[in-house]
Amino acid sequence: MPSLQITDQIAVLDLGSEENRFSDDWVTEVESLIDQAVAQQALGFVTIGSGKFYSNGLDVDESANDIDLDPAYLRAVQALYGKVLALPMPTVAAVNGHAFGAGALLSMAHDYRIMREDRGFFCFPEVQVGIVFPPGMAALAQSKLDPRTARTAMLSGHRYAAEKALELGLVDATAPQDQLMEQARALAASNAVQNPAALGKIKEVMYADVLAKLAGA
Repeated sequence: MPSLQITDQIAVLDLGSEENRFSDDWVTEVESLIDQAVAQQALGFVTIGSGKFYSNGLDVDESANDIDLDPAYLRAVQALYGKVLALPMPTVAAVNGHAFGAGALLSMAHDYRIMREDRGFFCFPEVQVGIVFPPGMAALAQSKLDPRTARTAMLSGHRYAAEKALELGLVDATAPQDQLMEQARALAASNAVQNPAALGKIKEVMYADVLAKLAGA
């Protein structure tokens, strides 16, 4: 299960050591830990997995030809994205391994993404597994990517290794495994601000359309 540690006012949320799929319990726990980070006035926020995966995405049966997402489940997932997107602190996804589907979108909700350089793929496999992007999820991805990259990534389901992900702007930087956490923490700390409330409000303005679509599931 996920866990939270705050050191030197930087909150690190470990998403877990397994596939870190978005089960109901997992989403609820992650939301609760984010609320703790805010309540304890962390000045930066980092997410990372501790195993092979950053997150393998939605907790659905991918053997089905077409997947219809339960409306309540979709609302919960998109609420999590909205919470991360507007956090009143710099946020960094330390993509330690595979980031697929909903897991890739979770990283997109952060301000910055650093990907482990020697292992893992970044992928939106929805077209391959029979999931239609809900408007909120599509808007989130498109808000962080240039149109050509969004088009190819979302319509092809291509798997991107770190070097290509960096080239296309899916991530902002890459790092060796042993430096990933250090660099993510440093990036969050270097972007800390004196007025976190203003930062949160600015994000709400910047991403108003995305947040509205995420809330409209």
